[in-house]
Amino acid sequence: MAFKVLISDPLSEDGIFPLRQAEGFEIVIDTDLTPDQLKDRIKGFDALLVRSQTTVTKELLDSADQLKIIGRAGVGVDNIDLDAATEKGIIVVNAPDGNTNSAAEHTVAMMMAMARKIPQAFNSLKNNKWDRKSFLGVELKDKTLGIIGLGRIGAEVARRAKGQRMNVIAYDPFLTEEIAKKLGIEIGTVDEVLAAADFITVHTPLLKETRRMINKEAFEKMKDGVQIINCARGGIIDEDALYDAIVAGKVAGAALDVFEEEPFLDHKLLTLPEVIATPHLGASTIEAQESVAVDVSRDVVNFLTIGSVRNPVNLPSVSRDVLAKIEPFFDLTEKLGMFLSQIQNTVIDEINIQYAGELANYDVRALTRNTVKGLLKRNLGETVNDVNARLLADRYGIKINEQKTTTARGFMNLITVEVVTAKGIRKVAGTLLNGLGPRIVKVDDYVVDAIPQGHLLFIRHKDQPGAIGRVGTLLAEENINIAAMQVGRSAEGGDAIMMLTVDHHVESASVARVKEVQNIHDAKAIDL
Repeated sequence: MAFKVLISDPLSEDGIFPLRQAEGFEIVIDTDLTPDQLKDRIKGFDALLVRSQTTVTKELLDSADQLKIIGRAGVGVDNIDLDAATEKGIIVVNAPDGNTNSAAEHTVAMMMAMARKIPQAFNSLKNNKWDRKSFLGVELKDKTLGIIGLGRIGAEVARRAKGQRMNVIAYDPFLTEEIAKKLGIEIGTVDEVLAAADFITVHTPLLKETRRMINKEAFEKMKDGVQIINCARGGIIDEDALYDAIVAGKVAGAALDVFEEEPFLDHKLLTLPEVIATPHLGASTIEAQESVAVDVSRDVVNFLTIGSVRNPVNLPSVSRDVLAKIEPFFDLTEKLGMFLSQIQNTVIDEINIQYAGELANYDVRALTRNTVKGLLKRNLGETVNDVNARLLADRYGIKINEQKTTTARGFMNLITVEVVTAKGIRKVAGTLLNGLGPRIVKVDDYVVDAIPQGHLLFIRHKDQPGAIGRVGTLLAEENINIAAMQVGRSAEGGDAIMMLTVDHHVESASVARVKEVQNIHDAKAIDL
């Protein structure tokens, strides 16, 4: 019996060559279908290949009586209802590496075009002007390129910049000395990158932490005459602040391929001669479009024939018996990872996860993936999921160790997550209390009993009278309501911690004020 594959968005013949080559596959190409037409058409198909035009909804999946796999020829899967696909046991695959080279090349091309003012000179020439004096550029050689975000694309940009004999300084929360040495680059904090660079390019996901991270304050930390590139995500750069920085002479040039709102047509940035822009062309090459289609086509063939995939997005099915035992711990493990990622800011070298009690009798690899996902998602956002979490950890050189013991020290089950960094070890432990749900029961060496949800303020302080009262008074001044409080200490008069559950996210300015309170060592806002 042949496997039936429906392709509902335009894909090149070269891209679907693996499907054409495979035996036992029937390929149907039917594009420009309406949602209702697609719901009728999908019946009887084993696989669906899409790009961004087709929206794969729950209603569509309910009509798919035989669908086993969805291939997204590209990186983003926001046009696919992943929860509905997972619920129906349909695996979703994408092509996260297919446009890496294309995006890196476009970044370097934009940087060079900006440095030499090529678009401006060309426009002048088209207007019958032979004007050489107005377009004096700068060389890249011996200039410093600052890269914020050194994932796949950022690393490729770094390699190309070194080929142009540039100095490179980069920030990435997972950038290790070993990786930096291999690339021949310098590691810096965000502020150090901003201060050192002649050119700055961003390659981070768009997250709460990265939205408008290149803002007025960031521009003030940069060199005069700095030049900015964004071929990653619109919204990382505050476009109004960039406009003001260019007008003020702080920024000498900007090369933009992505924008906070697209299409980007009427913004005042486009009126400035220092700005060059393209309409989101980072992945728009023949090779990239073919590459992403080839990647998902191979995954579809492999999954339907031998059951393996290279780039799964959603979690594969778990046996019903094991799932019944471990499913209640999924939320807890992710929250433990998220909590730990927010109380420390150092590059993680190693993750140790210990399962104590009844959990030691089961296959808990799914919980380990979920924990690692929680640890990584603060910096990687929705690009990390249960399936690719371990792969991404491996890519960043993070070792993962899973341990089991039947001794749970007074608990039915206890999960302890520990991260090892150059600055030491941080750990958090949690459990499920019968009838009460998940709890954090230990942070480092401090015993607590905190619910891992909502907004928390985590404070390290000296155990002295008045410390708690002073923090409470300050938060009242900031109109921050405390819903619950946990305190743990090592010894009377020694170091201690406070974990405050509050009604809303604590802004950085309020956290800074807390840090200034007498006997407060550190404070961090935690969002779970």
